Amino acid sequence: METFRDIAEFRSEAFEPTLSEDCQVNPQVYGAELAFWLCTKLAASGVMTSYPSWEDWGWYLDYGIASGSEFAVHCGNVDGSRDRWMLSLRRFGQGFLRRQTPPFSEAGPLIRALETILREEPSISELKWMWSSSETGST
Repeated sequence: METFRDIAEFRSEAFEPTLSEDCQVNPQVYGAELAFWLCTKLAASGVMTSYPSWEDWGWYLDYGIASGSEFAVHCGNVDGSRDRWMLSLRRFGQGFLRRQTPPFSEAGPLIRALETILREEPSISELKWMWSSSETGST
């Protein structure tokens, strides 16, 4: 069962790193500016996430729903690029040994908000959306 699911890939110079390379998570690993921007845009649309956090591979936002299901949106650059970006969704297991993973469709409100935000942002081009509306329960 897959734990990660790609959401979108796009191009934008708006999220180019502002700090020097030695201040980044790892060399050529970016995404802080994108994660902070998304966190703010999602909150403004009524979808609450955590503040951005980081790991060795990049930046992410935690997202939980009332049922207890937990997800994370991974925000990172593509292949060391400073203007190509990828968003992926990760789901976290629950229950005994965390083997029960929620369906990706439970993150529907998050996915729909992300799609709207990305499609409406003028600085984003070459948007490749990797999700269908039927997967999130949208009509």
